[in-house]
Amino acid sequence: MWSKVNRINRLPERHQEKLRIVSIRAGYLFLSIVFSMVLIRGASAQDLHVLEDQNVSVYYSDSLKPAAEKVAVLFPQVYGDLVNIFGWKISGRPSVLLLKERDHFLKMVASPLTVAFAVPKKNLIVIDYSRMLTRPFRLSVTLKHELCHLLLHQHIRPSSLPRWLDEGLCQWASDGIDEIIMDQQYSLLNRAALSNDFIVFRDLKYRFPRHEQGLILAYQESKAFVAYLFSHFGTRQVLSMLDLLSRGMKTEIAFQQAFSTSVEDLEKQWQESLRPRMAWLEQISYHLYEILFGLAAILCAFAFVRIFLRKRLYKLEEESINEDGFS
Repeated sequence: MWSKVNRINRLPERHQEKLRIVSIRAGYLFLSIVFSMVLIRGASAQDLHVLEDQNVSVYYSDSLKPAAEKVAVLFPQVYGDLVNIFGWKISGRPSVLLLKERDHFLKMVASPLTVAFAVPKKNLIVIDYSRMLTRPFRLSVTLKHELCHLLLHQHIRPSSLPRWLDEGLCQWASDGIDEIIMDQQYSLLNRAALSNDFIVFRDLKYRFPRHEQGLILAYQESKAFVAYLFSHFGTRQVLSMLDLLSRGMKTEIAFQQAFSTSVEDLEKQWQESLRPRMAWLEQISYHLYEILFGLAAILCAFAFVRIFLRKRLYKLEEESINEDGFS
């Protein structure tokens, strides 16, 4: 199901790249217009303020001033962590826009699961702050994730940074899937490994699926694959690959030089590495409800038989007593 290639992916590579660039530019233009409208509206209504220091500019409404102050406090630590990981710095001062109304944010994104996004061309991060209150430490993770996008895109051009690698690196660096609300108590990745029904990375080069399960699986695959690269090859080799990408090298060539194998072969090796994890206990967990209901049914049947036999025994005892009494 996931391996079906859509019409765009069947286009020649050069046409796909042109379409990607056009789509990115159109997206940036739209977001720039939206951001400008928000600022203009906020300025005229006097309900949008800015908190600035040498590191970041935070735009917020009156009620979100404590949140803006928290972002300003978190920013140096989050940024420092990314610099330590990648060895790169962000030029310019990033802007963070905190939105209070969920409805306003949803007009800017393709999926209702999204809680934040980055606009690298504008050095901008937009956060739906209404969703930051649902889980502890979510703001820190979200800020680091989106800041990672800004960092990567400043050093690697879009043609060398496929979506799956971009998202995988930012999830790995921020240790979470901040853009996606993970309400599921199960891993779609484990299910994909069980059924060998992965989304292949060539289908995730430019965009992720829009439907919920496909989107979540794409994020899980991306993070797991990047984690595999770091654990299997080490930080030095992964950073070496990123350095090649920053020089404008294509993804496939950079992987070949850094890891001495192709992206496709590494993808297969990673998929194979997931299967030993799927022990019988994990497989049972996917059918836990069915197993519990089955056990409950067996226990009910056992209890019924036990009660039936007990009643039958009582009846036989009564008959025996009655027979003894009349003899």
